[in-house]
Amino acid sequence: MYTAEEFDKEKTKVLKYILYKKRTEQEIRKKFSSTIDENMLEDIIEYLKEAKYIDDNEYINKTVNNFMLLKNLSIKEIQYKLMAKGLNKTDIEDYIYENKEELQEYEIKSARNILYKKTTTMEQSEIKQYLLKKGYQSENINSAMEEK
Repeated sequence: MYTAEEFDKEKTKVLKYILYKKRTEQEIRKKFSSTIDENMLEDIIEYLKEAKYIDDNEYINKTVNNFMLLKNLSIKEIQYKLMAKGLNKTDIEDYIYENKEELQEYEIKSARNILYKKTTTMEQSEIKQYLLKKGYQSENINSAMEEK
């Protein structure tokens, strides 16, 4: 067992880590599993989840919105990047399903941006292969090519 002071001290460390940059539950476990007692870490994580400092679904939402503003990615690439953060696969798939139309439009727009950039140096067929390798869906690539 541990004291309230110990709990507060460790909780403060974890909280500073989260407030510096939003983190997933998995990232927190990885960072603190060797320095904080397992039972205490569980209690800290539960406490911070209840206080909404740790919310993996909110993390997915914010991260995807950032990707959509700043990057050209396929839906598959977004999925892989989120899974690399240790997020629950079902939560990611649910998010993608619930935001399917918006993500489809984003993927078409991303494909169009990449097409535009690569047209000077690559043939259409090469660009299409490039996009397919990056996980873009054929119908979204075709839509982007038609609109070009």
